[in-house]
Amino acid sequence: MESGSVLKELLYDLEVQLLTPEIRQSKIELEKLLADDFIEFTSSGKKKNKQDCLDGLATPLMYVLNFEIKLLSSDSVLTMYDLKDETRMKESLRSSVWRQIDGRWQMVDGFSSRYDKKFGMIN
Repeated sequence: MESGSVLKELLYDLEVQLLTPEIRQSKIELEKLLADDFIEFTSSGKKKNKQDCLDGLATPLMYVLNFEIKLLSSDSVLTMYDLKDETRMKESLRSSVWRQIDGRWQMVDGFSSRYDKKFGMIN
């Protein structure tokens, strides 16, 4: 496994890739980045699997802030960050579990909860 700072940079880059319109619209790239058993709970309360993502994702302009990681095991890492959606004017707290599968990192779980600075968590 990579050192802490190298791993943090690598996973940051992978998270950012998943936010770019080019990757979000590419089935080939999504196949590489999402594990076959991928599940996500979105900030709007929906549950999505890998096929749902391959069928099409929205492409808002989004930014990652306050990115952190936590090592869960020798091949699994939790990422945590604030996500700013400039297109929809929303903010959310996001966490993802990445697992090293066949020598590459893939997201296996994602969770997002909307956040309002005035009121805190709203779902």
